[in-house]
Amino acid sequence: MTGLTVAKAAEPALPDYIKSQGVLRVGVKCDYPPSGFLDAQGKFAGIEVEMAKRIAEIAFGSPDKADMQCVTSEARIPALNGKKVDVIIATLGIYPARQKVIDFTTPYAWGASGVVQLKGGKAKSLADFNGKTISVIKGASQAAWLEKNMPQVQTLRLNTVAEALQAVRQGRADGYTGDTSVLFSILSANDDLEILPEQEVFDVSYIGAGIRKNEPEWKAYLDAQITKLRDEKFYSKVVPEVVSDPMVRKEVIKFYETDPPKK
Repeated sequence: MTGLTVAKAAEPALPDYIKSQGVLRVGVKCDYPPSGFLDAQGKFAGIEVEMAKRIAEIAFGSPDKADMQCVTSEARIPALNGKKVDVIIATLGIYPARQKVIDFTTPYAWGASGVVQLKGGKAKSLADFNGKTISVIKGASQAAWLEKNMPQVQTLRLNTVAEALQAVRQGRADGYTGDTSVLFSILSANDDLEILPEQEVFDVSYIGAGIRKNEPEWKAYLDAQITKLRDEKFYSKVVPEVVSDPMVRKEVIKFYETDPPKK
């Protein structure tokens, strides 16, 4: 990976097979605030949802042309390759195993993983979870990372964030792991939880939109739009709409508009 900065180029054309559909068919998260979720009225909301709307507006002249479908972590790639959607904008980390079955756009954000536990928990570092249980979402990258790098940790794999947090509160798990951008949002809404120190983050990665293999024109078009969003400080405008806590807001914008720290 070369980071989030991409050289400017001439605007690529929207591929005919996408143009002919008249809508942007996109898979988004529906249970993962602030990235993608359903609001109190049951409407799509979140940073990546707004990305989908903006790209649809550029492509088809209206944000309403974003035909969004909910996808879970484990259903994202099957939905794409099954041609239910044409692009996934759903916290999809760019990993070699995934690159074997789909292609990715240029990264639009970077992320890392962290662990939350109940306040007053005994863990002070990631290593303290050896021999313990951590809840994680099925299909999420954290499960594979823990399996490879910390085999002494038991993973309790569940379908939703709500289930994973409930497992922590019920004592079935000692902590919950997820993307740090999401964990900060969880903390602002759940004062019974705390996060491990910043130096205990792991699995730093880039996040991109997923597309099917061998669609170079579509990739070029999306790359150009993603670069445009960053250039116009799109995220500085959108994040405050879905993140009220100033600390969380600053942290989330950082993942979209800065490059990750070098280690």
